[in-house]
Amino acid sequence: MNELYQPIETLPGVGEKRAQKYRKMGIGTPYDLLMHFPRTYIDFTSPVMIADAENGEPAAVRVTVRQKLAPSFVRRGFSLYRVVVSDGASDFLLVFYNTPYTYQAMKPGEEYYVYGRLTGGFLRREMQAPQVQRVDHALLLQPVYPQTTGLTSAMIRTNVQKALSYLDQQPFETLPAEMLAGYHLVPLVQALHDVHRPDSAAVLERARHRLAFEELLQFQLGTLMLKHRTSVQTASAMQPADLSDFYAGLPFSLTHAQQHAIEVICRDLCAGKPMNRLLQGDVGSGKTAVAAAAAAFAAKNHVQTVLMAPTEILAQQHLQTMTAFLAPIGIQPVLLTGSTKAKEKRAIRKQIAEGSAPVIIGTHAVIQKDVEFASLGLVITDEQHRFGVAQRAALAEKGGCPHKLVMSATPIPRTLALIIYGDLDITVLDEMPKGRLPIKTFAVTGGYRERAYGFIREHLDAGEQAYLVCAMIEESDTLENVQAAETYAETLKNGPFTAYRVGLLHGKMKAQDKDAVMAAMKAHELDLLVCTTVVEVGVDVPNATLILIENADRFGLAQLHQLRGRVGRGQMQSYCILVTDSRREDARERLKVMSRTVNGFAIAEEDLKLRGPGDFFGHAQHGMPPLMQAAFCSNMPLVSETQMAAKALLEQDPELRSPALQPLRTAVLQLFERNGENGLN
Repeated sequence: MNELYQPIETLPGVGEKRAQKYRKMGIGTPYDLLMHFPRTYIDFTSPVMIADAENGEPAAVRVTVRQKLAPSFVRRGFSLYRVVVSDGASDFLLVFYNTPYTYQAMKPGEEYYVYGRLTGGFLRREMQAPQVQRVDHALLLQPVYPQTTGLTSAMIRTNVQKALSYLDQQPFETLPAEMLAGYHLVPLVQALHDVHRPDSAAVLERARHRLAFEELLQFQLGTLMLKHRTSVQTASAMQPADLSDFYAGLPFSLTHAQQHAIEVICRDLCAGKPMNRLLQGDVGSGKTAVAAAAAAFAAKNHVQTVLMAPTEILAQQHLQTMTAFLAPIGIQPVLLTGSTKAKEKRAIRKQIAEGSAPVIIGTHAVIQKDVEFASLGLVITDEQHRFGVAQRAALAEKGGCPHKLVMSATPIPRTLALIIYGDLDITVLDEMPKGRLPIKTFAVTGGYRERAYGFIREHLDAGEQAYLVCAMIEESDTLENVQAAETYAETLKNGPFTAYRVGLLHGKMKAQDKDAVMAAMKAHELDLLVCTTVVEVGVDVPNATLILIENADRFGLAQLHQLRGRVGRGQMQSYCILVTDSRREDARERLKVMSRTVNGFAIAEEDLKLRGPGDFFGHAQHGMPPLMQAAFCSNMPLVSETQMAAKALLEQDPELRSPALQPLRTAVLQLFERNGENGLN
């Protein structure tokens, strides 16, 4: 068998302990290791002079060893090794801790590249724990890998080198020769060598381009093949139905965007193939009203709808909202969650099985084996990225092949949405209901924090509620200025908000405890909720009018927008205060964008410009294959190019069955094989 696909511990230099660490990172074979790409590179191609290096900033310097000082044995188990080096104009000191082998290997008079942070002043500068390599053996662009405790980048580099030798012994290619030539791509073996051991920036860029091209191509081939398969499957087509009574019962007028979305969805439901549609809309754009219309349409066709929410409290919220929309036309939704009492649960399961429950709302409880549907025709999932793919697949299987509507409040630029949701048709609610007041957003420094607290107290005294968001859960040694939620909550309780009811919510809490806190917030049993980003997607608290976000520079624009969406959900004017002391230009620019607009899609476009598509791919929905090398590619034309290439290939060969495309087909299947509902096997 090919050595590349043997267990990782068969690679020389990888013992059982190291293999466990690799598996923790998802690396099980030497081939997986080759696909573990460097996250960055140390650039030795343009070393600086000591005089030009900034204190505290990493720098690469070409030096000659002047003198090796005697080792200092500070205490048992801790030794210092120091070497005096020169860049030709200035001397400085290299300091090593407990690394005698590096100290011993360095020879007086020989030249080395060193990399690290310079400290000290005019009289003496030093570099502590630097990386060192001889000039005559230097890898001028040294890869730095994503790593885990006990597994260093140097260890990974050594293991990768051996895996590359396996690749040379049994080389292979996944793309047909005409595609390599037509798109000017380097062969795969060369690309893998060059991404792990690049000779120059130009060589590295060509390797990244090849790997990003193939990664995007495989992803789009997979999603297009999924879309094709669902388009040829049959589902019970519904018949046109009159929704005028549903519209008449609504307490508001639908926006044009909502009306259009309902028309498109009803048209899908009447087609002879199952609907697979994404309903994408900003917080407050009215997605639930559209979902209710779809459920009403299905009920008029005598088929059941199930709406699945990620938490019990969200399911209860959907029950209240959907009941308000559907009760006027005689449809009473039922709720099934894990905490539903046994007797009530049996009664509800009976209603579902008999078909007397046309609309079912629930959590994962609705996909348990003991829940049988009479005629499940429409599956709606809310905030799909909170669900595992296996859960969505289990729900879909209960109806044979039901129509699927996925709702998401995460704004994603359309071009990227077409990649991430390639197997779904997309409808966007790009219009907000009338009467909704825009959230006023302010970016301030920490010096304004006390004034902000005073502003919040004024609104709490008026009977309103507020959120205070932190970037961390507990104190961190590495992020000194980040407010830790637990400490922060205690400080606020005993200080500026001692007269108010302060709650705490973070991701390490048990699910039932989180639900209890959010229920207390919704019931106005809390005035102020200190939380981490766990509150990002969640409960509708119309009485919450203020959100203060500490260290706002540490969040992406899309995440800040999601957090801001926790307020502004009622009729009162709402406010978002972004606190940061960062002086970085990119951080300031992001917060300016937040202050200028409340349009989530405009913000997503700006985020794309500022950060590139890698971050969006990194936050793609759970259950979709990860895109690794595409994170390096900020060239959006490549996305369009691979879309066209994928479509052209599938027009010629819809299942990639021809011999020339077999390697590519295998790669696509491997990419999607772990993805349940999204699988191609």
